[in-house]
Order: sequence, then C-alpha cells, then structure tokens
Amino acid sequence: MAIPAEIIIPGTVLLPFLAGAVAPALVRRLGRAAAPILALAPLAAFAALATLVGQVASGGLVHVRFPWAPGFGIDLSFTLDGLSLLFALTISGIGALVVLYSGAYLKGDPHLGRFLAFILAFMGAMLGLVLADDLLLLYTFWELTAVTSFLLIGFDHTRFAARRAAIQALLITIFGGLALLLGAVVVHQLTGVWDLSAMAGQGATLRENALYPLIFGLFALAAFTKSAQLPFQFWLPNAMEAPTPVSAFLHSAAMVQAGVYLLLRLSPLLAGTPLWTTTLMLFGGATLIWGAVMALRESDLKLMLAQSTIASLGLLVLLIGIGSEGAILAAIAYFVTHALYKAGLFLTVGLIDHETGLRDLTALGGLRDKMALAFIAAMLAGFSMLGLPPAIGYLAKEAMYGALPGGATIAIVVATVLVLGNSGLGALALAIAGRPFLGALLPTPKEPQEGPAAMVAAPVLLGVVGIGAAILASWFSATLLAPAVVAVTGHGAAGHFGFSLDLINPAFGLSLLTWALSALIFWRLDGLRTVLRRAAAGDVAFNRAYDALLAGTVRLGNAFTRLWQNGRLNLYTLVLFLVTGLGLLAVLMGLGSTPAIPDFAVLTPPQWGVIGLALAGLATVIGVPSPLVAILALGVQGLAVALLYLLFGAPDLGFTQFMVETLSLVVLALVLARMRLERHGRRALAVVLRDAVVALLVGGGVMLLLLEILRQPLDARLPDFFDANALTEAHGHNVVNVILVDFRGLDTLGEISVVLTAGIAILALIGAARRRAAAAAESAEGGA
Repeated sequence: MAIPAEIIIPGTVLLPFLAGAVAPALVRRLGRAAAPILALAPLAAFAALATLVGQVASGGLVHVRFPWAPGFGIDLSFTLDGLSLLFALTISGIGALVVLYSGAYLKGDPHLGRFLAFILAFMGAMLGLVLADDLLLLYTFWELTAVTSFLLIGFDHTRFAARRAAIQALLITIFGGLALLLGAVVVHQLTGVWDLSAMAGQGATLRENALYPLIFGLFALAAFTKSAQLPFQFWLPNAMEAPTPVSAFLHSAAMVQAGVYLLLRLSPLLAGTPLWTTTLMLFGGATLIWGAVMALRESDLKLMLAQSTIASLGLLVLLIGIGSEGAILAAIAYFVTHALYKAGLFLTVGLIDHETGLRDLTALGGLRDKMALAFIAAMLAGFSMLGLPPAIGYLAKEAMYGALPGGATIAIVVATVLVLGNSGLGALALAIAGRPFLGALLPTPKEPQEGPAAMVAAPVLLGVVGIGAAILASWFSATLLAPAVVAVTGHGAAGHFGFSLDLINPAFGLSLLTWALSALIFWRLDGLRTVLRRAAAGDVAFNRAYDALLAGTVRLGNAFTRLWQNGRLNLYTLVLFLVTGLGLLAVLMGLGSTPAIPDFAVLTPPQWGVIGLALAGLATVIGVPSPLVAILALGVQGLAVALLYLLFGAPDLGFTQFMVETLSLVVLALVLARMRLERHGRRALAVVLRDAVVALLVGGGVMLLLLEILRQPLDARLPDFFDANALTEAHGHNVVNVILVDFRGLDTLGEISVVLTAGIAILALIGAARRRAAAAAESAEGGA
C-alpha cells in the first residue's frame, strides 16, 4: 500500500530529528555499529520521496498544511514540487552516506553519539528548509541550519580555531537570517499571505512595487551570507575546522546550498529585473573567479575543496542571474553535479587523511596501489569536476555554455568568466584526484592502506551515480531536472540535455578551451601557487575586517553598559520617567488636538475635603526634608484616592487601595528607617529642579492623556462582556473580584509574585545590613 504524500513530507522532515534524538543512547549501546542503523532514517526519507518522483514529474504538486498560529494566518505548510523534490533527494541521499561514513571516520571518538545527533538534526533542518512553503517556517529551518552547523563546526570545542570558526559562521549566517525574516515580513505586508505557493501570480506586483529594491536586497543578503558570496565568502574556508564528514555534507547538499535554493525559489516572484540580473551576475561572477584563484593558492586538500565550493556557488548564482530557461536548467544540473563530486572528493580526502595522516597535496603521492578504491572514487568525482564525459559534469558544463545571455558584449564577458572559473576548477580536479595517487610513493606518518568499507563505499557510490546520471541523461532530465526547471520558470526546460557531438557548436568549443586551460594551469600549478601566495593575501583582509568589526561591537557594548548599567538606581528611575513623559507627549502631539477639560458635576463638601487632604499630603511630601516623613506623607495620597473610591460607590476598589497603600507604606518605611538616608543631607538645587521638571512632565502627560480619553465616546463592549459573563462563566456576583481572580488571574498572580519577590529581596537586604553591622561591632570590640 502506497504511503500518502501527506505522511511522507512531514515524515521526511521528522525522521532525521527522531534519529538524532536517539543517536547518543544508541551509540552508547552499540558503538560505531549504530551509524548504519541511524543511516536508515535518511535512507528511508530518500526512498519515500522517490515514490513521489513520478507524480511530480507528471506535473503534480503536493501541499501539506497543519495549523500553527491560525489567528495570524500562519500554518506549518509544506510543498513538494520539482525543485524541492530534487533538493530533498540530494540532501537525504548524500546525508545517508555521510552518516554511514561518519561511524567509521570517528571510530573510537567518545563523542560519536553527539556528532551523529548534530548531523542528523542538521539534515532535518535542511530538509525542512527546502520543503517549507510558509516563509516563516522556511526562516525557522533556515536559522536551525545555522545553529546545527555551529554545533558541527565547533564539534572539537577544545580548539580555539574550531570555536572561532563556529562563532563566525553563526554570526554571519544569522545576520543574513534576520534579513530573510524582514524580507518575509515585507512581502507578507504586500501580498497578505505567508505561503510562497499562494504568492504565485503576484510576481509582477512585487517587481513593480516601490519596495522591490528593499525586498530584493534583503533576500539577496540572506542568500549571499548563506551561500558564501563576496564579501561574505571568508567564513566558509574557516568552517573546515569541522570534521571531514561535516565538510562533505555542508559543501555538497546542506547549508551553503540554502542560499542558492532561496534564489531559485524566489525567481518566479523577483527575477527578470535589471537589478536582479545585474546584481546576481556581478557578484556570482566575481565569487566564481575569487574562489577559483583562492583554491589554486592552497595546498591543503580540504581548503582547496572549500575554496572551490565558493567558486561553484558563485557559478550557480551567476546562472540564476542570467535567468533564462537554459541557464536555470544548467544551474539545477550543476547543483546535482557539484553535490555528487564535491561530497565524493571530500569523503575521499577524509579517507586519505584517515589512512595517511596527511592532507597536504605537496606531501602526497603514489597512493594508487595502496588505496585503489579511493583512487577510483577520486577519478570518478574528478571527471565531473573537470567536465569530462561520460560524467554528468560534462553535460552540466555544456548546458551552461549553451545558455549564454543575449548581446555580444555581455555574452563574451560571461563566457570569459565561465571559462576562466571552470578552468581553475578543472585544474583543481586534476590536482586533487591525480596527484595524491600518481607518481612515486611518498613517506607518510601512517602506512597507507585501503580504508574501512563504509568509508570507501560512500565516495565510490557517489562517483558511480555521477556517471550513471549522465548515461541515463534523457531519463534523468525528464524525471528530475525538467520538473525543477518548471518550478522555477513555469515552463519546460529549454535546450538539449544529453550527449551529442557537434564540433561547430560554440559550447563544445568553449569546453575544449576549458580543458586546455585546465591542463595548462595544472602543469604550472606549483609555480602559480607561489605567485598567488605572494600576490594576494587571500581571505586575511576579510578576516581582519570581521575581527575588527566584532571587537568594535564588543567595545561599544561595554561602553554602553558602563554608561547605562552603572548601578545608580536614581539614574535608571530618571531615564524611565523621562522616556515615559516624552512618550506621553509624543502621543498627544500625534493626536493633533489639545484636550479640553470636561464639564464635571459640582463637588460635595466631603469630596472637597478629600481633595484638600490630597493637596495637604502633596505639600508635605514636597516640603519636608526627611525622606521617611515624605514617605509617610505620600501615604496620604493613597488614602485620598481610596476615599474617592468610597465616595463614588466603589468600596471594593477602595478596600484594595487601602491594603496596597498600607503594605507599601510599611515596607518603604521599614526600608528607609534601616537605610538612614538623613546622613546624606539635602540634594543640590539643580537636582531638585531637574526632578521637578521630569515629575511635572510625567504628571502633566498622564493628566492630558486621561482628559483626551474622557473626550472619546465610551466603548461598552468590555464592561458588557464582564457583566454578561461574570456569573455564567466565573460563577461570581462581584464583577471586580471575578476580573481580578478569573479573567485576569495570571496577571494578578504575576503582581502577587512581584510583590513577594520584592519582599524577599528586602528581607535579604535587611539581613545583610544586620550582619554587616554585627561584624563591624565585633571588629571594633576586637580592636579595643
């Protein structure tokens, strides 16, 4: 019986999280043998998603929705179309192999269970991101990928470099995440919906809106930080502090591809404008060249692959910027190509490092006989990276060369950038896949040998899939690539995707030029590396700028804290009341009218007497020099308010006011009696005048606001509600008590908790004062 799509999609997201939750306990019980069991979770997600390939290929879309915050129109909504299916299959498929590989790679590590839990949660977050339809849900998973990648990059938290790289990646990607959230809110305000699928057809409206540059800028910032585009590319090489399985997953199918996915997903809404095209092509092309050059100057195999990932991400952004159907087909095909060969090469490099203790290109050689299967895996992945047939990389490269934009000048510029970038990547493929294995065997810290089966199987299988996808290009294109292109462009994939021999085709000529330049660069790689290291500082300037910005932010925060959090309660109170008074005046000024004094009824002698009592208390508060006497006189104000409640027929409120005033008066008098404030003498005249101005500002603002409220017609909905429901819902005849105890029960509980906490704090302070006084007395007696 087929599993319904409504179960498959949320199950695909939940399975890795559930597996991650049990991973530590399972590893404690089974050791590294738990890894193959845990790998079944992403494998099951892959298999379940594969059952929907036919439905999606035939044009079917799957929407799943669960209530989340219905009052705000926010649901847990997921959509499965060609684009999300292709990404989800790539994530779950490569993720299963990475989990299997990790068990052998981290054999004997006491924290293997924690590592597997993190990487499975990372996988679940990425699956949720590509399957989410609601923008807020997409943002939630977006940030979750940042948090889980932080945990993975800083896995070896005992090393400073790992901690620094983890914090750097977290700060930069979360900065972009905030831009994504703000962009989502702006789009929601313009469209009235949160779901991307519900925004279909509103692309023209968004592109013509005056806020379009802001929307595009926010989403581009989110994508650029996540997918390591200039000038945010420097965090990605630093993330190589993570264990190699993390690098393999991070660079191939996980976090860094989230920005690419976001741009593809938003293309129907935002693409097609000069701003979109120019920005993405400019930054994508610059990132492609930068990454290729920086990779050529490295000799550490992981850093070479990391910098080449930056180049590949720039290539993808460039193709998305071109935006034609052929360019989108090339981008999606290259995404799959890059995921397969990059994961395969990273896992191969991890295998080399695991078995030799080295990953320096200049110190490795002759491993072909000792590590034959690793050599095969590297060659298969290298074919795709270099773009040689019969690998899928050849087809992707032909597709991108066949999708050059119109216009002679721009086409030449883009072709030049693509050829130079691909040539650098091709030279890296020759170096990484060839040099460690060919030539004479060089001495290594460990005697090289074939790695464990789980570590060898993963990269070999990825290489075989890269060849098989090219051999079955027609099926692969029609079943997986074309539906993804339709999801982005709304039309079928343009152009041919498959093997053909057309010697006069410009794309084939550009391929020949790419291979020739790749061979030339590889031939002169050692000398070129030396020149590049002397000529360019790499990411040093970017890292220094990041460090300076972070240090400046910390210094600014410390200065602000010293200024405002200085322990002076009188300053806190002054600022609080000043801001309150100014806020009240701002509200009144915004109303645009001056409140008028309403017509009051003639006061009776008892009412005049209460007002006189209040005025007498006020004069006493202002005039007496002793704070203790002033507090006692202040209680007269509360007594006057309570008497007014009684005179106007509100005995419950009057009784409550009496209780509050009595308690406050006793507590304040007790504290002030202990503090002996008379010792501090009188305040300066300037301080008195300042406080008087602030007090008049707040009091006047409150009075004017109340007068303005009295001018408005009475809205009786709330009193009518309480009157109608006090007895029926809360079973109380006293409406005031019902409001306090039932309708505002949590509020009242909070107020009681605050008073209780303040009382406990006061008792603690009094007790501390007594202990200090007793200690001082004992010290004096001892001295005598």
